[in-house]
Amino acid sequence: MKITLRVWRQESPKDPGRFETYESNNVNPHMSFLEMLDVVNEDLIAQKKRPISFDHDCREGICGMCGMVINGVPHGPDRGTTTCQLHMRRFSDGDTITIEPWRAKAFPVVQDLVVDRSAFDRIVQAGGFISVRTGSAPDANAIPVPKDIADEAMEAAECIGCGACVAACKNASASLFVSAKIWHLSSLPQGQAEKDRRVSSMVAQMDEEGFGSCTNTYECEAACPKEISVRFIARMNKEYRRAKLLGRS
Repeated sequence: MKITLRVWRQESPKDPGRFETYESNNVNPHMSFLEMLDVVNEDLIAQKKRPISFDHDCREGICGMCGMVINGVPHGPDRGTTTCQLHMRRFSDGDTITIEPWRAKAFPVVQDLVVDRSAFDRIVQAGGFISVRTGSAPDANAIPVPKDIADEAMEAAECIGCGACVAACKNASASLFVSAKIWHLSSLPQGQAEKDRRVSSMVAQMDEEGFGSCTNTYECEAACPKEISVRFIARMNKEYRRAKLLGRS
């Protein structure tokens, strides 16, 4: 396959950035998208040019590192798929592919396709804990958890914190990420003690980081590689109002 890439290149956070065009003539359709970028980088290095910077780690769709916008869609054209799980057979010979970083004030560009997503870490640090005894693991049946609650908590816990929801939202809202983190901690019995303080602190930190407000366009759910449901946002809003009305924040 022959592929033309339009890639966002930005030397540093203060650099204005620009698109540069590269051609790759030996793309195997069985390559993953990141393997294709590796091949392009090898060619750039051979030409003594700076390779394209991009985040990656596990390449198994579980770490959330490989965030980039491909032809205007976070993670690319396949639903429920991270960039590292996207394969070049999804594209056609002769295609032009445009690759950009996440676009959000709270995700400043570090270099090229790499953005600083530490805002997510600070949100989790603001309230992401539960009060349990340390030491050996408790017996699995010590605290009964209804199956429907356990299933929903596991669904929320699937969030890998990639930031696709922010990149897809016209307001750069992080509500889907924050609501998933809140719900998987607060829905289980072990997370009840701090749930009011947790939702207030995490929402406040989200606002402080500069993320926008949710206006229910559902683009976040469509872009999420784990297909996290927007119903968690509704539950977060409900819990937030409850905590504020009861003065327990």
